[in-house]
Amino acid sequence: MPWKMKQPEVNIGVVGHVDHGKTTLVQALTGIWTAKHSEELKRGMTIRLGYADGNIAYCENLEPPEAYTTEQICPDGSESKLLRRVSYVDAPGHEALMATMLSGAALMDGALLVIAANEPCPQPQTLEHFVALDIIGVRNLVIVQNKIDVVSKERALENYREIKKFVKGTWAENAPIIPVSALHKANIDALLQAMQEEIPTPKRDLSKPPLMYVARSFDVNKPGTRPEDLKGGVIGGSLMQGVLRVGDEIEIRPGIRVPIGGGKGRYRYEPIISEVVSLKFGNLSVEEAKPGGLLAIGTKLDPSLTKSDALIGNIVGKPGHLPPVTTHIKARYKLLQRVVGMKEMIQTKPISRGEVVVITAGTAIRVGIVRNVTSDTIEINLRDPIVAWEGSRIAISRRVLGRWRLAGWGIVEEVSS
Repeated sequence: MPWKMKQPEVNIGVVGHVDHGKTTLVQALTGIWTAKHSEELKRGMTIRLGYADGNIAYCENLEPPEAYTTEQICPDGSESKLLRRVSYVDAPGHEALMATMLSGAALMDGALLVIAANEPCPQPQTLEHFVALDIIGVRNLVIVQNKIDVVSKERALENYREIKKFVKGTWAENAPIIPVSALHKANIDALLQAMQEEIPTPKRDLSKPPLMYVARSFDVNKPGTRPEDLKGGVIGGSLMQGVLRVGDEIEIRPGIRVPIGGGKGRYRYEPIISEVVSLKFGNLSVEEAKPGGLLAIGTKLDPSLTKSDALIGNIVGKPGHLPPVTTHIKARYKLLQRVVGMKEMIQTKPISRGEVVVITAGTAIRVGIVRNVTSDTIEINLRDPIVAWEGSRIAISRRVLGRWRLAGWGIVEEVSS
């Protein structure tokens, strides 16, 4: 009998340096190529967050790691036992897309750090993504030593030693390192075993009001669709808590920008109210969605509001149960000792009052100006509002040598409009 498909229970990020084979690895785990955007296909790199759902199953007649599979039918012809459904978040590795990776990290319960065996370790974005996982609080990690098919045994062992040196003395010192060839699907069974053992499904609180970060938004209508056949806008992300059901009324904050009079370029944000008309995890439609997995919510919104990821950075929940919208945050923060993401070792300078910074809060990426700063607290006025609450995390990026670089992190202590 075929498996009874269910929603994914855990989100696993796939992170690392550009061109180390993250998208190929996700394809080996799921059969899905996540780089679907035309510019991604042209440039051969992930630009937006990619999503794909896969399975971790077990063949009871085999010994591990060969017992682990993504398929329903085992090599001996018996039927495997479905252990978990997984949503993979394929994060871009290029330095210019670090903010996109950070927004994706907000959705991750654990991560695969992909390191290519044919390059010295660490590469700049390997370090940057590793630091980002620490900042966002993602501590369940499996290191994937990819591309072992293109190096000698000696180089593979040398690269293994480089990886061990890279993580020595850190929170990931004891993370397993699994050598694979994603292209040839070699050793994927051992990787599945490591994920099953090292990345547990978090305990979810279903009693709280639903809360979801928006990481993508879409217009699913094809050009030329007749008005009477148009479908409402779709928003995608992952529930952090609570339960959503078809028919529920939802609020989206901060909402959309609305022009106001009195001067060119002036605007305000208005929350949006809509209704859930469908809930989907990949190709699986459900009437009720719980935390875990990457969820697409069909709504009654005008699709022009959701096209081209226009609602990224918003938060979805029940009206009257969402955290406050704010343009001013006070946080207890910590700077990194060195600027990450660069081959040069540049010491981090203290943040100064009046400095322009970029913060990532959940999936929201905002420009702000430092209003006040001490050695451990910072107050930032934001150009555009976010939804934040006491105890939530932010990442702080600064402009270094013409680029925005990850520079530190903070815990929100106070929000105000």
